Amino acid sequence: MEILDSLVQIWYNLSMKNERNHGTSTPEMVTISRAEYESLKAERDELNQKLDWLLEQVRLSRKKLYGASSERLEEELMGQLSLMFDETEAWLSKRRSRETKVAAHTRRSSRLEEVLPDNVPVEVVEHRIPEKEPDCPVCGTAKMEIGRDVRRTLVMIPAQVMIRENIYFTYACPKCKEEGTETPIRKAERLPALTPGSYASAEAVAHIMVQKFVMYAPLYRQEQEWNRAGVQLSRQTMSNWVLRVAEDWLKPVYEELHRRLLQRQVLHADETTLQVLKLEGRAARSKCYMWLYRTSGDAKSPVVLYEYRPTRKAENAAAFLESFSGWLHADGYSGYHRLPKNIRVVGCWAYLRRKFDEAVDALPKDQRAGCAAPEGLDNASSGLSRNWQGCRRKNGVNSVWPGPSR
Repeated sequence: MEILDSLVQIWYNLSMKNERNHGTSTPEMVTISRAEYESLKAERDELNQKLDWLLEQVRLSRKKLYGASSERLEEELMGQLSLMFDETEAWLSKRRSRETKVAAHTRRSSRLEEVLPDNVPVEVVEHRIPEKEPDCPVCGTAKMEIGRDVRRTLVMIPAQVMIRENIYFTYACPKCKEEGTETPIRKAERLPALTPGSYASAEAVAHIMVQKFVMYAPLYRQEQEWNRAGVQLSRQTMSNWVLRVAEDWLKPVYEELHRRLLQRQVLHADETTLQVLKLEGRAARSKCYMWLYRTSGDAKSPVVLYEYRPTRKAENAAAFLESFSGWLHADGYSGYHRLPKNIRVVGCWAYLRRKFDEAVDALPKDQRAGCAAPEGLDNASSGLSRNWQGCRRKNGVNSVWPGPSR
C-alpha cells in the first residue's frame, strides 16, 4: 500500500506541474527562463526515476506474492510448513508421476513391496470355507483346494508401552559358605542407567524426541496423547528427560561432530531468526537467532550443526569457528567479515543468482530482450555447476579449494 500511495503522489505531482506550466484552459505558450526550465526538467527526470523504481518494486512484490519461486525448498526440508498445502493433491500428483503408459491402458505402480522395506514382518491369515460345508452340494464328494487369492494390506500398530524389569542376580559359592571360609560373591554386570534415579528408557526418550523435533508435536500434546492411552506422563517429566539425555548422551556426539567440522577447508554458515517466549532479562517473544554451520559438497560425510544464540553478534560465529582456517561461504551480513584473517569469507552463488533474478523480474517483459540481467542469471545458475564439475574431474576436490593465503 505504501508503494501504491507513492505512485499516486508522483502521478499527482507530475499532472499538477504539467497543468501549472502548460495550462489546460488556454493554448497559449508560457515563457519561462532557461534556469527554471532546467530545474523543472531535472525535477521531472528525478520523479520519473522514482516512478520507475516504484514500478519495479510493485512487480517484484507481485512476483513474491503470487509467482513461483525457483529457490523453494523441498517438502522434506520445509518440515511443518508442508501442512499449509493440500496433502491429498500432493499425493495425487506424485501418483500420476508414477503412472506408466501402455498401448491399451494406464498401469499404476502401487505395489505394497515398493512402499515397505524388506524386513517388515508379515502376518498370514488364512480364510477357508466353514467346516460344515466341506462336501460338494451336488454329489457329496469332499471338496479339494484348487487355488487361492492373496490380498495384502498395510497394518499400523499404535505406540505401545510396557514395563521392563532388569533383574541382576548375585552368586556365591555354597561349599565355601558351609565350610565357613571367605565366600566369593559375584554379581551380574549392571547396565548403565540412561538417567540415574529415573525410570526413563532409551526407547521412550527417543520416541519423545522424534515426536517433538521431527514431527513437531509439543510436549503438552504428547502428554494428552499418553493420558488418552492411560499413561500419566507429565510434560515436566518428559522435558527433564529430554534435557538430561541431551546433556549426558548427545552433547559428546555434538562436540565430536564440531571437532570434525572445523577440520574441513570449506564451510557454509547462515543464521535465521527464532522467537523465544520466555527469556530471562528480555521481553516475551524476543527475537533470537539459530546459527547453522555445515560442510561443503566435497565432504564424503556431511556434517550439519545448529547453535542457538540470543543475539546476532559476530562474536558468536568467531567463537564457534575458533580453530577453523579456510573458506567460509556466507551471505552479506557484515558480522562474517569481522572474523579473523585466517577465515576467508566468500560470497554464495545462490545470493548472486537471486539478485539477477530480481533484476529480471523488475523489468517489463518487452524490455528484457538484450538486457544483461538474463545473461547474468544464466551464468549464475549454471556456470558454477559446470566449473565445479570440470575442476573435480580435472584436478580433484582438494586442488579446487587450496585454502586462503596466510
